[in-house]
Amino acid sequence: MSRGHCILSHGFESGPDATKVTALADVAERLGWTHERPDYTDLDAMREVSSVGDVPARLRRLVERARAAAAQGPVVLAGSSLGAYISAIASLQVPTRGLFLMVPPTRMGPMPLLDAAPVPTSVVHAWQDELIPAAEVIAWARARSARLLLVEDGHRLENHVEASARAFEDLLKGV
Repeated sequence: MSRGHCILSHGFESGPDATKVTALADVAERLGWTHERPDYTDLDAMREVSSVGDVPARLRRLVERARAAAAQGPVVLAGSSLGAYISAIASLQVPTRGLFLMVPPTRMGPMPLLDAAPVPTSVVHAWQDELIPAAEVIAWARARSARLLLVEDGHRLENHVEASARAFEDLLKGV
């Protein structure tokens, strides 16, 4: 019997087999959650739409999957970078039990500023993130009383995959 379903969204120019979302999938499975990792690489390649591909289509794809999953039971949305951004925005449109956001952009071009449903939220961000200033993420997390883990790393969080997985485990155990 599943405790719920996790949708794990990869970052821009990454893929569903990326290290971080794979680590999160392992945690979800171990804790009895079903999971999926949508592939957005076709949308990321659409540079004629924007420098980061077709973000609105990425969001629509996630919302469709999340709606279908939410009809079956609890849903937790998680993602890295652009995947974190669409997870947060999708939580405003779909019943979501929790959010796990790794290095979330607080701004995404012409898209709305980062926002999220008032659900248990955990954020992992890097002090040395070369793309997203830590101060912006700290302010965003503070305004929502989100759990925040700041690590000495860059945007890819490559030295903190295990720490991110532990933080995700904590979130899943608490929802």
